[in-house]
Amino acid sequence: MKSKILIHGGTVVDGTGGSAFKADVEITDDRITRIGEINPHNYSEILDAKGLIVTPGFIDPHSHSDFTLLVDPRAVSSITQGVTSEVVGNCGYGSCPILNKSMAKEVIYGFRNDFPINWGTVAGYLDRLEKEQPAVNVLTLVPNGQLRIGALGADQRPANKQELLKMKHLLRQGLEEGAFGYSTGLEYANELSATEEEITELCKVTAEFSGVYATHTRNRDDQAVEAIAEAIRTAEKADVALQISHITPRGPREDVEKSIELVEDAIKLGNDVAFDMHTRLFGTTYLKVLLPSWALKGSKKDIAKRLSDKNSRSEMKKHRSLITSLNDWSRIVLLDNPAFPEYSRLNFSEIAASRGCEPIDAAYDILLKEIDNIHRPFIILHSYTENILKYTYQHPLCLVGSDATALAPDGPLSDSMFHGSYTWASWFYKRMIRETKTFSQEEGIKKMTSQVAKRFGIKNRGIISEGYFADIVIFDANNFGERGTTFEPNQTAQNMNHVIVNGVVTLRNGELTENRGGSVLRMI
Repeated sequence: MKSKILIHGGTVVDGTGGSAFKADVEITDDRITRIGEINPHNYSEILDAKGLIVTPGFIDPHSHSDFTLLVDPRAVSSITQGVTSEVVGNCGYGSCPILNKSMAKEVIYGFRNDFPINWGTVAGYLDRLEKEQPAVNVLTLVPNGQLRIGALGADQRPANKQELLKMKHLLRQGLEEGAFGYSTGLEYANELSATEEEITELCKVTAEFSGVYATHTRNRDDQAVEAIAEAIRTAEKADVALQISHITPRGPREDVEKSIELVEDAIKLGNDVAFDMHTRLFGTTYLKVLLPSWALKGSKKDIAKRLSDKNSRSEMKKHRSLITSLNDWSRIVLLDNPAFPEYSRLNFSEIAASRGCEPIDAAYDILLKEIDNIHRPFIILHSYTENILKYTYQHPLCLVGSDATALAPDGPLSDSMFHGSYTWASWFYKRMIRETKTFSQEEGIKKMTSQVAKRFGIKNRGIISEGYFADIVIFDANNFGERGTTFEPNQTAQNMNHVIVNGVVTLRNGELTENRGGSVLRMI
C-alpha cells in the first residue's frame, strides 16, 4: 500500500525564486505528486501547515559529516534545522578511498578510534553508509587528502609520475563508483606540497565525469588572492567546474573584493566558477593542524617523542600551517578542553603568558598532554565580520553551507562539537532573511535549495514540484532560528515544525521521529 501524506494549508516557497503561494502539497511514497487546493481525505497523515511556510529541504554544499553519519546516522543537528541533504568529502578531508588505515584518520573530521574502518573504496564507503540508513541524503566528493595518503603516505613533497598515476586511478575509480567530484585542502599539511600541475591532472580526470572540483585554496591569508587565481588557472586548464570553498579570505575586505573580481573575470572568459561561504565569524579546526604531516607519522609514542624533543620542535616551527599563517596568536582560541579546563576559551597569547612560554610551545604542550586524544583539542580562529559575510553572500554565485559535521546532543556524538553543525541554516534564515532582509524569503530559500542542487548535479531535488523527491521542511518563518552560541554551540534550532526526507516524516511537531529517510546518492 502506498504512503500518502498531505501538507495542508501552508504557504509554499518552492525554491525556484518565484513568489510564495498558498497551496497544499501531496506526497505519495517518496515523491511530490500534487500541488494546489486538495481535499484532505484518504491520507495516511495530514500535516497542518497553517501559518507556516513550506520549502524544499535545505542542502548543505560544504559538509564534513562523512564519518559522523556512520557513528550516528540520525543527523539531529541537521534535521532539526531543516537540512535534508549534505555534500561531504570537502576540503580534501573525507572517508574514502582508504588505502592506509593507520594514516587515514588524519584527514577525517570526527574520526573515532572506537569505530572501525572496514571499507576501502568509494563504493565500499557508500555501501557502508547506506547500511546505517542516514536521516539525510548524502553525496560525496573524492578528497585529495586520502588520495595523497594512499599514494605518498606521510611524505610532504610533490607526487612523482607513478604516484600521480596511482592518484588518478583512485580518483577515476571513485568517480565511476558514484562520487560527484573531487576536493582539495591545499592549506593543510599533507597537501601543501601538491603542485598546481599535479592538481590540474587530477582535475582533468574529474572533468571526464562532469564532476565538480571543490577547493579549500592554498592560502587564505596574505596570499589569498593568488591562491584564488591558482584555483581558477587549474580549473581552466582542466576544463572543470570550480567550486571555491568558503571563499572569504581571513584578511581585509579588499582581499574579498579582489577574490570575487577574479571569479567574475574568469566567468567572462567562459569558465564555470562558483563559490560558497559558511555562517561563522570565525574559522574552526583541530589544534593538530599546527603540525607538519611528518610529525604525525608512527605511533602515539613516536608523536609524543617529537613533541617532547627540543630539536624536533625547532624543525616543526619552520612549518607554515593554517594556524601560524595568521601571524597573531591572540586570534586563536582554545575551546573547552577537559585536559586543560583552566585554558578553555582563552586565546593562545593568554595561555602562553600564564605558562611563561611562546604561544606555539603552549600549543605543543597541549597536544603532548592530549596525545591519547590528539583529535580533541579544537580551536577557533577569529577571522571575519558580519558585513564581509553579507557582502559575500549577496553575490548571485555564492552558496551557503555549514563547513561542519552532523552531530547530536545525545548518543555517541554528544561529547563532540563543531561550530555550524546546529546553526548554519537557522542562523542564515534568521539573520540574513528575516532580521536584516539581506535577501527576500524567496531569494534566500533558493540559495539554500535549488541553487545547490543545480551546482552539484543533484537531480529532482531542491524544488517543490510534482515528480520531485519529497524533501520538504515546514516551519514558522517568524521565529525559526538558531539557539547555539560560540561557546555553547550544541543546541538544536528552534521552531522547525516538520521535516520530510524522501517522503519520510523525520521531524514531527518539532520532535524527532524514529524514522530515517535519507538516501546515499551516486552520480552514475
